[in-house]
Amino acid sequence: MSKLRYFYDLMSQPSRMLYIFLESTKIPYERCLVNLGKGEHLTDKFKTINRFQKVPCIVDKNDLHLAESVAIVRYLAREYPFSDHWYPKDSQKRARIDEYLEWQQHNTRAVCATYFQYVWLRPKLMGTKVNPERAEEYKQKMEDCLDFIESDYLGGGNPFLVGNEISVADLFAACEIEQPKMAGFDPCAGRPKMTAWMARVREATNPHYDEAHKLVYRIAPDSVPKPKL
Repeated sequence: MSKLRYFYDLMSQPSRMLYIFLESTKIPYERCLVNLGKGEHLTDKFKTINRFQKVPCIVDKNDLHLAESVAIVRYLAREYPFSDHWYPKDSQKRARIDEYLEWQQHNTRAVCATYFQYVWLRPKLMGTKVNPERAEEYKQKMEDCLDFIESDYLGGGNPFLVGNEISVADLFAACEIEQPKMAGFDPCAGRPKMTAWMARVREATNPHYDEAHKLVYRIAPDSVPKPKL
């Protein structure tokens, strides 16, 4: 049987999530790095791997080509054995995780990525100028989302987003929340529950968590708290 091939770039939040997940679950796979900075995802060659020309994506047995990180997680749950806490078979526990995965697309992922791209990525790649008022608008939306996670998902006393054990919801959330650190934003400032939760996610998945976030921590300015690797 051919080994699962994983195409990724650790600058990408969902790429980091799946990297940590694959390493933590010990699912056998082949690493296939795609350099986004060099535009390798836009080549005709890569288009034969993923017609959407994005990372992450996988190629698996029977020549299955699959994109979209949530779809990949659900596929892996059906095809490969790993500890149940990541994505439980129990219908109600899984439903709670799925609820977060659907919610985060228009919330955690949307607001953190939008701020990061506007303040840091686009000026770096395209030389665009940052409008302070627009940046503040994006920042406020991100702050509101993080405050909701602090008070709602982490407000009930559970150590992780949807229960007492780490799940894929925690990995998706943490990797998105790490991203704006590169733009000089500290997502944990004034949020003690989020600070403790992020530390638990990191501890539960290290050394893979730190491996995935080396680039983030290297780019993030010293004004943002980050581990010394």
